[in-house]
Amino acid sequence: MTKLDVRNRRLDWLAAALVLAGAGWGSNEFTPLLPVYQRALGVGPSGLAVLFGVYAVGLIVGLVVAGPLSDARGRRGVVLAGAMLSVLGGVLMVVGSSTVGVLGAGRTVTGLANGFAFGAGTVWLRELSAAADPEVPVERLARRVVVAMTAGFAVGPLVAAVLAQWVPASRILPYVPQIALMAAAGALAARVPALHHQGGPVVLRTGLPSGPTRKRWWGLVVPVAPWVFAAPAVAFGFLPTAVGVSSVTDGVLLTGVVTAAVALAGVLVQPLASRMMRVPGTAPRARLRPGTLGLLVLAAGLILGTLTLQAHAVWVLFPAGIVLGAGYGLCLVDGLVEVQRIADPATLGALTSTYYVFTYFGFGAPYLLTALSPLAGYPALLLVGAGLAAATAVLVNRAMRLPRAGRRGRTGHAARDPLPRPDLPRTTARTHA
Repeated sequence: MTKLDVRNRRLDWLAAALVLAGAGWGSNEFTPLLPVYQRALGVGPSGLAVLFGVYAVGLIVGLVVAGPLSDARGRRGVVLAGAMLSVLGGVLMVVGSSTVGVLGAGRTVTGLANGFAFGAGTVWLRELSAAADPEVPVERLARRVVVAMTAGFAVGPLVAAVLAQWVPASRILPYVPQIALMAAAGALAARVPALHHQGGPVVLRTGLPSGPTRKRWWGLVVPVAPWVFAAPAVAFGFLPTAVGVSSVTDGVLLTGVVTAAVALAGVLVQPLASRMMRVPGTAPRARLRPGTLGLLVLAAGLILGTLTLQAHAVWVLFPAGIVLGAGYGLCLVDGLVEVQRIADPATLGALTSTYYVFTYFGFGAPYLLTALSPLAGYPALLLVGAGLAAATAVLVNRAMRLPRAGRRGRTGHAARDPLPRPDLPRTTARTHA
């Protein structure tokens, strides 16, 4: 492969990363605008819950369809469909700026678009990265996905909050940058050559592995998955409202900054996650997994959230959000690495989408806290959540003894499974021990 080919393939995976960043931007830019809709349209808590709910419905439908569809027909077409749907969703949010029903349609389409982008785009970025550099470690592939998505999660709400706080047309202009970004990302992705994939009928399936690796799915991946997005959901979807940010001066901007801080912490913690997954001379079973540490960090963040509520101190939102964001980043990269290790190459897209479905269950955390509040106060419920996160860490640590997928190496431990390298000769793909 020539240097020019390598450079072009690197640009290919950057195009896929830009689509993931644009999807992350679109998913979070709505959050700091909640006070704007409350004041301008008189949308109450139930109406806001519906707007969040229809997004989740669209997202899950998109994930369920995107994974199997991309396995059968290739990733690029599904990702491009997600980019176009994202632009449409943004346009609907602009057109429906004064109509709750149209806003609901826009949120639904945005959720569907993000399901397509996350489900197929995650695997596409990995495959394009592998095509650019056959020796790239699987941990780095997962980190690229996390950084791309989380960068969008961070920048989107911050830009939307700044525009909504200080620029006229606060229900229109915040969506324009994301529409432009996703249109450009889709145009760049359309120029990326399609990778070869086995054709066949599209079968909606979960892609769950069989044999010993299935136990790792249920013992290591599923218990951690809901906590991935439970952490940011509590950090910027529950705590600011519970503390009363809407009554604070520049509350819209404050919500956006907190949301961005949560996501930024998820990016900054990635070097630590990388070191934890690649400790020289340490047997895989003896390592502390990033997901296990992430759960413990998340528990500490929930305790900080309890202090935030008890002191009714807005400033504590920032340290609490940073700690919860770090827990999110550690748990997400841990799950993505494990998924690509245990998945059958023919159903990698389906299993990745299934994983994301489990992670997005965590977005129900604010609603669960609200529903249980008659039984106990919010501080007590957050402490219970911290205890559950710590208990999950103990269970996951015990499950590390389960056998890993892949061939056995000289030490008797399972060798790390390489990501399938489409479009490359078999001789160029190596297994990283």
